[in-house]
Amino acid sequence: MSPHRKRVSALAPDAAAKRRKGDEEPVSKGVFEAHLEQLSQTSEAESISSQERNEVEEGLGTTKSIAFQVFDIETYHEPGSATTFDRTNVKLYGVTHGGNSVCAIVTDYFPHFYFQAPGGFAAEHLDVAQRNLNNAIATSMRRANSSLQLSSVIVDNLVHLSIVYGENIYYYRGSEQKHPFIKVSGSILALNKAKQELKSGGLSFGSGPVQVGTLFEANIDAEVKFMAWSGIVGCGWVEIPVGKGTVLNRKVQSSRCQLEVEVKVRDLIVHEPEGEWGSVAPIRTLSFDIECMGRRGIFPDANEDPVIQIANMVKVEGETEPFIRNCFVLGTCDPIIGSDIIQCQSEKELLEKWAEFVREVDPDILTGYNILNFDLPYILDRAKVLKLPSVAMLGRQRNRASGVRDAPISSKQMGSRVNKSIDIHGRVIFDVLQVVLRDYKLRSYTLNSVSYHFLSEQKEDVEHSIISDLQRGDEHTRRRLAVYCMKDAALPLRLLDKLLSVINYMEMARVTGVPLNYLLTRGQQIKILSMMLRKCKAHNFFLPVIEVQGGDSEGYEGATVIEPLRGFYNEPIATLDFASLYPSIMIAHNLCYTTLLKKPEGEEGKDYIRTPSGNYFATKERRRGLLPVILEDLLAARKRAKNEMKHEKDEFRKMVLNGRQLALKISANSVYGFTGAVVGKLPCLEISQSVTAFGRQMIDLTKSEVEKRYTAGALGGKCVVNAQVIYGDTDSVMVKFGVKTVAEAMEIGLDAATEVSKIFTPPIKLEFEKVYFPYLLINKKRYAGLYFTKPDKHDKMDCKGLETVRRDNCPLVAKVLNTCLEKLLIARDANSALEFAKRVISDLLCNKIDISLLIISKELTKSGDKYQAKQAHVELAARMRKRDPGSAPRLGDRVPYVIIASAKNVPAYEKAEDPAFVLRNNIPIDTKHYLTNQLAKPLARIFEPILGDRAEKTHEGVYFLGTNN
Repeated sequence: MSPHRKRVSALAPDAAAKRRKGDEEPVSKGVFEAHLEQLSQTSEAESISSQERNEVEEGLGTTKSIAFQVFDIETYHEPGSATTFDRTNVKLYGVTHGGNSVCAIVTDYFPHFYFQAPGGFAAEHLDVAQRNLNNAIATSMRRANSSLQLSSVIVDNLVHLSIVYGENIYYYRGSEQKHPFIKVSGSILALNKAKQELKSGGLSFGSGPVQVGTLFEANIDAEVKFMAWSGIVGCGWVEIPVGKGTVLNRKVQSSRCQLEVEVKVRDLIVHEPEGEWGSVAPIRTLSFDIECMGRRGIFPDANEDPVIQIANMVKVEGETEPFIRNCFVLGTCDPIIGSDIIQCQSEKELLEKWAEFVREVDPDILTGYNILNFDLPYILDRAKVLKLPSVAMLGRQRNRASGVRDAPISSKQMGSRVNKSIDIHGRVIFDVLQVVLRDYKLRSYTLNSVSYHFLSEQKEDVEHSIISDLQRGDEHTRRRLAVYCMKDAALPLRLLDKLLSVINYMEMARVTGVPLNYLLTRGQQIKILSMMLRKCKAHNFFLPVIEVQGGDSEGYEGATVIEPLRGFYNEPIATLDFASLYPSIMIAHNLCYTTLLKKPEGEEGKDYIRTPSGNYFATKERRRGLLPVILEDLLAARKRAKNEMKHEKDEFRKMVLNGRQLALKISANSVYGFTGAVVGKLPCLEISQSVTAFGRQMIDLTKSEVEKRYTAGALGGKCVVNAQVIYGDTDSVMVKFGVKTVAEAMEIGLDAATEVSKIFTPPIKLEFEKVYFPYLLINKKRYAGLYFTKPDKHDKMDCKGLETVRRDNCPLVAKVLNTCLEKLLIARDANSALEFAKRVISDLLCNKIDISLLIISKELTKSGDKYQAKQAHVELAARMRKRDPGSAPRLGDRVPYVIIASAKNVPAYEKAEDPAFVLRNNIPIDTKHYLTNQLAKPLARIFEPILGDRAEKTHEGVYFLGTNN
């Protein structure tokens, strides 16, 4: 019922036709209903009484060890009393091979941070320093709570100090000698107080307090720190051996899991996610969707508008279809074959029954479309309004309600938006909308558009404006609404399967070590930080807390782009690509925090290198950097996963391995960006600017070497003319070898990749993968061509940076350019392309183009007053809010609009209008605007290099190369 799901486009001709016929016309059984009916014939629909998980395997935890896949993790503070210590415990939630849910309470883990021991500090100072720090913490705690009673024993054990040896990860200091650091351990609450006291008052151990300077690892999330310390990875398998854990009686369990076991952290067995431990447990995913009784023109308000239906689909990972399909309905409802209809007499009954259903089904993952920002908050808000506390008990903890809070996010890529953050303890919220927003660039993010794009499916045809009418009708109209609601619950599951989202995210969690939900709610940096933390622990390095400074940072020069020799090449163009360029550079040149030098010492080349950006790093003979080791491990693991894929026969296992190799690739390529993030956890511009400097140097060297080596007569006469590099961009060069066939270009390209690779330090390697023929080079990062990996037939038409793949133009531009390029590149018929363009322009000016092809969409990333100039989509969104707040775009939405005809000199931002409003009111389109501002320049770019002089004639005869006519 969110704005992302309920606004059905008015542009689809079939939808418009149905609305013209009238909403009350009987609807015949659709494809979705037929599919549900078919499911009922192949598998019995589950009843409400048989939705619980299988019985716990006999002997599990007593005579058999408990192995389970970890899906969620939380740390929590267990307060002490006047005589008992505070503790920080960890809860791991997961699923066994047999499908049983597990909650493991992990004890004897002590959160900690470090600081470098002050000069003169020795082991004999530990007792007095610890006592003084604990007294300061206790005083601070009593100030915050005057009634707090703390015995001397408790005070003495708030935190513990110990001496460990290691190094700050920044800089190589000429030797491998480790230095004394003080480790501060205790509960999270006590550690937070300790940090405050150390930063403000210092460490008192002798004549007076000493300032401790930088803290280390004091700003890392507790869950990430625990997982790195224990070796557990997100979605990895852990095992509790027989006799090492205490299985709790169901009566005393704090969770609703089938098994709750208490275990010491040192007794956990952690398995590497490979081989049999790379498998996926039979996890349960619940997809749901709600419908609300709205008021006309007003967006549903949880304080006023009731929930009238909740549809649910429950599926086990690896299975093709949901085994539970039901809908909770307020009022009577005709049956839907293949599904259970649970009729409720009141909203209170509906919500309470649904919450009980969730607890009985015990899903590991909750999914749907925009459930994070609409469905779940709405249900929880309604529960508050109706005073139904049991409805908020959706998690796996018996006495912990789910709460909602705002979580503002802001980035250059996604702009500003406010998401909700919801704690459903022990379950992962896997909102499909958030996944698609994060991973795909689309013109529209409505459920209807996304489903059509990926599945060629659409929602059931029900306008949001008639939902209340359907509810107020009879059991037949409520059935129509239930089918609509169930389809909205089914589509997210279909999308997750199609996109392999759960598998891919699961493998990313395993590779980077972070909890699964962190990948959905956090940025890129936490993944690299987690890998760094694990490697640092193994080598006794500590990560400092970097205080982020305000203001703009000093930038550094990016990658090289060789100036393109623009034109149309009716001959094969070979492409040479650097394999994993930035990771390879970091490995080859040993670039790392741990090898960075403040000033060079020794012999250049032997003891240190000077990078092209003027920075200095120790050679691997002096010290092997941690980042190169991490990258080598990632690339080697990817190679293993790809090799396993080749020999794997099980399709599901093959998908898991593919998700793993993609996660490894993405993680390796993210390390460079992590070092260049100035406001990040561990910025190091010396590394990032050195990487791009080496990259620029390598592109220039490649161009020089290719043109020097492959001159006329080279390779026994196979080179008939001098080779020419016509373009180079970041990690690839395009070469014209002057041959006539794709096969000849491939032969010389393969030789070039092998020979030119020899001038670079391993593992830097040039690879030959493709030939473009023909090739249209328009500008930097803008080109198109037929893409060959085999000489006999092209694989595809490849376009980069053109309007065929950009979202900031209307679909007409992409359609016209794509067809013109097909005629130019595949049919090799410039006249046909030209005639097609003329016909489209004529149709446009005669108003014969379907309005759906003229829609422009832009994201509403901030409120109107925060834009420097007036924007068309922002002004339109404001007007739409005045007309109908219920359907108006909200922050984070993409706003679709068309440009309408108006008086001369009216600015474009005032001419933007909602396409549905235009259709309803027969408002004319400003076709000349589309010709001038949308079609003209893109068409000019692709025709000018091919038509040459004829382009000027075209300019006079048609409009698309100049629009003054």
